[in-house]
Amino acid sequence: MTTAFFDTGSEVRREAETDVTDSSIQPSSPKDRSPRTMRAKLSPAALVQTLASLLWIPQAALLASGIGVIADRHGTTATAIPALFVFLLGALRAGLDSLGGRLAFQAARAELSRRREIAATALAARSPLDSDRPASGFAASLIAEQAETIVPYLARFRPARLKASAVPLVILICIAPVSWLAALILLFTAPLIPMFMALIGWQAKAASEKQLAETGGLNAFLLDRLRGLATIRALGAVDRTALRLRADAEQLKMRTMAVLKIAFLSSAVLELFAALGVAAMAVYVGFNLLGAIDVGTWSGRLSLTQGLFILLLAPSFFEPLRELSAVWHDRAAGEAALDALDALSSTGMTLPGWRDERVAETSRDRTLPSIDVDRLCFRHGRGQMPVFDGFGLAIAAGEHVALLGESGAGKTTMLSLIAGLVCSESGMIHVGGQRLNDISAFALRRRMAWIGQRPHIFAGTMTSNITLGRPEVSPRAVQQAIDLAHLRRTVTQHGAMSIGEGGAGLSGGEALRLAIARAAATPHVDIILADEPTAHLDTETAREVTDALLAIARGRTLVVATHDPVLAARMGRIIHIDASVREEAA
Repeated sequence: MTTAFFDTGSEVRREAETDVTDSSIQPSSPKDRSPRTMRAKLSPAALVQTLASLLWIPQAALLASGIGVIADRHGTTATAIPALFVFLLGALRAGLDSLGGRLAFQAARAELSRRREIAATALAARSPLDSDRPASGFAASLIAEQAETIVPYLARFRPARLKASAVPLVILICIAPVSWLAALILLFTAPLIPMFMALIGWQAKAASEKQLAETGGLNAFLLDRLRGLATIRALGAVDRTALRLRADAEQLKMRTMAVLKIAFLSSAVLELFAALGVAAMAVYVGFNLLGAIDVGTWSGRLSLTQGLFILLLAPSFFEPLRELSAVWHDRAAGEAALDALDALSSTGMTLPGWRDERVAETSRDRTLPSIDVDRLCFRHGRGQMPVFDGFGLAIAAGEHVALLGESGAGKTTMLSLIAGLVCSESGMIHVGGQRLNDISAFALRRRMAWIGQRPHIFAGTMTSNITLGRPEVSPRAVQQAIDLAHLRRTVTQHGAMSIGEGGAGLSGGEALRLAIARAAATPHVDIILADEPTAHLDTETAREVTDALLAIARGRTLVVATHDPVLAARMGRIIHIDASVREEAA
């Protein structure tokens, strides 16, 4: 559902608030990130793939039996039925393996989508005043790109781990009644593989986490520099920025190569151990069939059928372990991505009422609201000095008030607290007689519009930048808002042409008037919060912006944060925000 709270400023960004009824995307819920939940979703796929691998055992028995029959000169007709069963088992095995892979992939994609939704919802739940919010480049890279490593981890590694724990054990049980020595050879060679993989796994996960952090940091750095490219070019820092980017890219290349080295090393060592185990088994079976070795069986020497059965199962004994090693680096990268998503999904300073659905009872009240702040205390983080300590003010319904003070005095913070963008440590804020808290914040924000000093302009037409896709904004309201914001000439000049992203093609005053038009076009807004609307504007443009702001504020409550005495003088009352809070009539 589209919000009615506009974020058109640079310090307070628009938060997407969605009516979410599914508790599975609660960002801080530990149940959502439980390994037990993932195992339950992937268990059917892993069981199907394991069953497909176990079907090789009866296939091997039939093949060995058929070759034994041929060796005894019974003719090829005696092998017709075993051959038919081998074919049927092979077809069934291929079908089950394909089905298991498909189920695993679907479950992995569903889990990835759920994790992305949790992370995106957690980001939407963070307050714009949260100083610990992750960089947008890092968050976008993690959710869109690096999170993809979760799919091969869940779809390949977890089924491979189940097969590696079940298939060798069943094969060992099948070989032991034929030859206890062959079972011992497999039993002693198999533990070398998981032991070495565990040692490598620790290094692989650490290297993957470093590579993940390096990639996210590089993406965040690149996005940040692209946004400020004009400033970098104006200050002659292009070469220095390019050198920094190249150095970071080289560092990322080294991290990536370190991960690949570990992956190739683990695969090579596993292939060596598996080859040694199969070779030892082949040597024993060969010498036993030649009569050079008479030990290792329960009675007499091995027959050709028994020897072939053991030789056919020996590679399959190591195959699940080899497959597990092949996807071992997927585990390292996938777990690193899961940890990063979990860290991204952890809630910090939460936006009050970010998922509240109880809007009806407050949205019906159309009485012009007053604003009362009582004994308010707030600080941006633990250990920091309080911005407000016991602060209070009262703004009557329909009053136009200027919060006047120097930069850093807390004007924007006060507007953000009134808008319900963050919770205070103590004290109370009442809007229209209703206390602003986590239950009422969402509904009360629907009655507010925010106008910042540097509004964000999207790529598109002037009209689309005013409506922002909101169905409640009618074409007539848009035309009235254009006239109130003195934008008619600008709209006529641009016509249906698109504006560049970030307001390319508009002056600073035109961008601010466009933000004013957004607020004016909203029918249910009766509180306007403006943050430094005339900052960095010339005298004539500042006067035009002030006229437009006062025009849309008729019959509405207006609170302006400014250090411009000319703008403050046009308000009905001035509240000075500094070390000693005082009031004077304008």
